[in-house]
Formats: sequence, C-alpha cells, structure tokens
Amino acid sequence: MEKRFFTWALAAALCAGGALTSCSDDDTTPGGGNGNDGTTTPGTSKYVIAAKADEGTYLVTSESLDEGTVSVLGNGTEAIGASYWVFYGQDYLFGLQYNDGNAGTGASYVLNATTGKVKEAREYTFNRVTTYGTWGDNVITSSTNDGSQEKDAQGNYAKYLQFNYLNVHSGNTTTGKRIAENFLGNGEIVSFAGFVEANGKLYTSVVPMGMSHYGVNTFPEKVTDQALIATQDGGQGSGSYTAGQIPSTQYPDKAFIAIYSGDSFNDTPIIVETDSIGFACGRNRSQYYQTIWAADNGDLYVFSPGYGRTATSSADLKKVTGQLPSGVVRIKAGETQFDANYYYNLEEQGTGHPMFRCWHITADYFLLQMYSEGTMSGKNAPTNELAVFKGESGKLTQVTDGLPAKEQISSLGVPFCDNGVAYIPVTTTDGDAPALYKIDPATAKATKGLTVITHNSVSAIGKLSATN
Repeated sequence: MEKRFFTWALAAALCAGGALTSCSDDDTTPGGGNGNDGTTTPGTSKYVIAAKADEGTYLVTSESLDEGTVSVLGNGTEAIGASYWVFYGQDYLFGLQYNDGNAGTGASYVLNATTGKVKEAREYTFNRVTTYGTWGDNVITSSTNDGSQEKDAQGNYAKYLQFNYLNVHSGNTTTGKRIAENFLGNGEIVSFAGFVEANGKLYTSVVPMGMSHYGVNTFPEKVTDQALIATQDGGQGSGSYTAGQIPSTQYPDKAFIAIYSGDSFNDTPIIVETDSIGFACGRNRSQYYQTIWAADNGDLYVFSPGYGRTATSSADLKKVTGQLPSGVVRIKAGETQFDANYYYNLEEQGTGHPMFRCWHITADYFLLQMYSEGTMSGKNAPTNELAVFKGESGKLTQVTDGLPAKEQISSLGVPFCDNGVAYIPVTTTDGDAPALYKIDPATAKATKGLTVITHNSVSAIGKLSATN
C-alpha cells in the first residue's frame, strides 16, 4: 500500500531484476546489473528512478540510464505516491502529492552514503499545488484558490494566488499569497504555470482564466462582452462554472510573463506580454504544465500550444475562441521585453500537429511532446509524438528514428536531461516493460536504454549525490 503519512507541522506553516524482497524507508535491494550494491562515497552520484509497482511507489537507483535492467517490484525505497517529482539539483528529490483541492502532502529524499540507497529526509504539508519549481533555497509551488478577505457587495470573495516555500535545508515551510483578481490589469483571475530561474531573476507564465463573480462585480468595465457572462451553471469537473462569471479568458491570443527580481512573490514583478502566441502553458484538467524554459545562454523561450482554439461557444454560453497556432517567442537574456524579431509557427513544421508540453535539453535545444492525432480536445487526446526544436534556427525535427511506433506508445513520461541528451520513459501497449529512450538533440534520433521492470509507468528520473 502507499506509504501513510503522520504529518507534522512545520515552522510558519519538480526529471532484469535481482531478488525481490520487502523494503523499508532506509533499506533498498539492488535492482540487478547496474552496480547498485554496497556503499557510496559521499559526493558520488547515482541515477534515481521513481515508479509505481504493485500498490506502492518505489525509488530505485542505477549507475547507468543507457543500458541494463532495474526492477521496482517490491524493490527499492518505498515513497509517497507523488503527483509531481522535483529534483533540487543533485541534493534532494521532492515528492509532492496533489490532493484534489485539499492541502498537499510531500516528502524529500536523499542518497545516503552509508547505505548507498535513497532514504526519506523530511515530510511536508502545504497548500494545494498546480505548478512548481525551484527558487533559491526553496522548492516553490503555486495555485489559485478561493480567498477569505476581499469580497464584493454580493458576498463573493476574491480569489488568491497561494504560494509555498519548502526550504530544502531547514525543512521549514512558509506560505504567501496575493490577490489573483485583475493581476494583469484586465479584470481576470490568473494562475501561474512553471518557474524558471535565469539571469538572477525568476520567470513565470501568467495564465488568464476569465473573470470570477468578484471580478465581474468589481471590475464591470473589464467585461468586453456581456454575452460572455454565464447565465446558468454548467461545465464538468475542473471546467465547471456557475452563473454570473466568465469561465474562460477573454484574451486567448495573448501570452504574459512575470519577471521577479527579488526572492519572494511579495515583490511586484515586471509584466511583459505578446500577441504573437496564446497563453503559455500545457493543460491537463486543472494542472498547468510548464512551457517556458531558459537556454544555456539565459535566453527565455516561451512556447504556447494554442489552447485558445479549444474554447468554443455553446447554445447557453459564449466564449472567445483563439486563432493562434502552437508557436514560440523569446525574451533575450537581460531583456524585459519580447524579442520583436523572433517568432516561429510550430505547426508549419514536422507533422503539423500542435504542441502539448516541452522541456529544455541542452544549449538551445528543446524536447517537444505533440498531439499525435492533431486534436487538442478531450482529456484522452493522444500525445505520442516527440520533436526537437532548435531555438536559434527555429528548426523543428520530428523524432521517429529509434522510437516505438506512435501507435504502440501508451504513454510518455517526464524526461531527464543529462550530459546533453534527454532520457524519456516510454510505455508501450505490447506488454513489454517501460524503457528509457535517449534522445540526441543534434540528430533527433532515439536509442533504447535502461528497462524498468514495473507493473505501471515510470514517474520520474533524476540524479542524486550521496550525503552522509
């Protein structure tokens, strides 16, 4: 079973098997064939793989991602069933559990030099999470939640951005908040999607999400069309809404980046915007995936899938439908405005399909996950294509050589980038165990690497350096 947490309050309160034996928090069993036995010299690094097996989640180590087999079946360090995994450099691995709108739970893990195995370091509790990253000494998370302070004449409370700062050294958790209403000056509530530390600053994509009841009543001049206000309840799940609000953005064909120069969200950021692309984030229900990344030279590349096109009107609700395709723009290192001479339409290259999400590999190379059937609609729209994008040239190259056929791919995991290549977990429908595929960005070719024996998929890959 998944590990049970007896959480404790903290002050101020996101890359062929051996023998199968039971495990505990401090004990792992070698996965076989990858040099995972014995002690580890402090400072020595091992690759860490998080995967679900049986009814639990386990962390196992490997000396290589390029070859061999490792098993997580009853093997490794039992961990929480995290929704997200965040590596803080090579020092810590954080598991963050999304709890359907409730407070989150999590834990940090280290590689122990004495045992050569992963062990739990601390447990955490925090506000709900929709996006995450690192900033200074903290793993940071953000979400947009109902507030309990400002309210309009009808009693509707303003929504707030809520932040968690999980200090990696002290273990302390601190929180912060700021009003999410009219954050961009257009009357809409916002959410953040992804965090990038570069050039001594923190960058985040600001995603407009329509107007709340509080916003409609407080900023009536910001309503661009009265027909956009819902006249009755509707929608499902995270897309549900009630009468009196505008449930989707009035500005689907704009992207906004907030640039913070301090060390907390209490500071006022510089807001830069562009109408060359739509809002910059990947989407899966209420989760916002990062699509902003810095190249090695500090240039920030901002990718948009073009989700505004999926906002369609119905008989009882008018929406603003976006027109812009998947595209990419850039903020050059040291600048606080978009590069006016830089834009690429991603759907004019490769298979012509829209983008789902992306990651930085090395230099100015980025790995893009694409909608393999071209449709962005529906929670089960397949995303089984990969492509490599070269920032400076704007060239997109489809990854086909070396990968299983996209019809055989059931899921693609979150990649880990190391030594100039990307390792991405691939699960197929043929019954074979998941495997890591190494993507060479210069050639856009894939090579099969480490096989991971599990009954489920690989959740995360990264590297930790051993500590005492």
